[in-house]
Amino acid sequence: MIKQCQKSDCLVLAELAKKLWNKHSVSELKSEFENLLKKSTTFFIDYENNKPIGFAQISLRFDYVEGTNSSPVAYLEGIYVENAFRNNGIAKKLIKECENWARENNCKQLASDCEITNDASYKFHLNCGFEEVNRIICLKKEL
Repeated sequence: MIKQCQKSDCLVLAELAKKLWNKHSVSELKSEFENLLKKSTTFFIDYENNKPIGFAQISLRFDYVEGTNSSPVAYLEGIYVENAFRNNGIAKKLIKECENWARENNCKQLASDCEITNDASYKFHLNCGFEEVNRIICLKKEL
């Protein structure tokens, strides 16, 4: 069962998200998610037998998004499914919920990104109907 996240779900969400974004603490993630829910962002959590097994984070972006030509653009910020439940269509169901939310928010396009070396994520996105629009390498110089 997929549920749209409310503030009361942020701890459960943060515990799941810690497995994807492991450089952050659960309390940091919980606080960030509570703040994001007040803005143009939402989360969907998938449960099996009342146990959270996956989530997706989607937001509205009003600035330019690489490869798009509309505004706002729905942006898939993150998606995660527990290892034991992968390759069972759960992530695709989460994407469908994100697509429905995007349509409800007047979006004509859904965008995302992945690390250039993350082949599994790249293949997943293609399998969900995304198309590659660009490849970039980001650089910085300390001053």
